[in-house]
Amino acid sequence: MDYRKTNAPTTTVTRDMMKLSADTGNVYETVAIIAKRANQIAVEMKQDLEKKLQEFASYNDNLEEVFENREQIEISRYYEKLPKPTLIATKEYEDGKVYYKNPAKEKNSL
Repeated sequence: MDYRKTNAPTTTVTRDMMKLSADTGNVYETVAIIAKRANQIAVEMKQDLEKKLQEFASYNDNLEEVFENREQIEISRYYEKLPKPTLIATKEYEDGKVYYKNPAKEKNSL
């Protein structure tokens, strides 16, 4: 899922963890699933931001030539205003867009 087109809230939301963990039956497993997805989203966001900011990289060794670039500031502000990766991952989990499996549970059921 594209993190730029998410409808996740930008602020913290209180959630009922028992209702959220109904699929797995375990609160800790649910938190682990959401945390892993949040890490994936964070890595993707960081790579995208670094790729966009590489265009503005200055390879001069002269420290006196530091200047503000308006486009670079706008890009940074855009990424600052996006919802945090944990909020995006939680919203994806609630919407059923996160695929997960537990090999230990599958092994026991065989």
